[in-house]
Amino acid sequence: MLDHLSIQCDDAAASARFYDAVLAALGGKREMDFGEVVGYGTGRPTFWIAPRTDEIANRQAHIAFAAPDRAAVRAFVAAAVAQGAEVLHEPRAWPEYHPNYYGGFVRDPDGNNVEAVCHLPE
Repeated sequence: MLDHLSIQCDDAAASARFYDAVLAALGGKREMDFGEVVGYGTGRPTFWIAPRTDEIANRQAHIAFAAPDRAAVRAFVAAAVAQGAEVLHEPRAWPEYHPNYYGGFVRDPDGNNVEAVCHLPE
């Protein structure tokens, strides 16, 4: 249903370093780069970051990125930790969502709850 998503960041450079690392673990990369405005994807930009444009403080969002397998979820969390991110939930199965739900959750530089999730069995 979504074509693309954009979030505003307090520190665009810090967020770009974070998303460069964690999205690479899922096969994503910078598809477009306009300095402080960066679009990530796997063929076209579907996730964008940009500097905050007003004085309203960012509110936490939950953003879940699809992972091709469970190893990629673990690599995503490891890349986030290497960037200094707080781990909210280590990668694990979440059977309360469905039997094959496997996700790991971290905080991005702006405090967002960012997840990598795989819906396939091991």
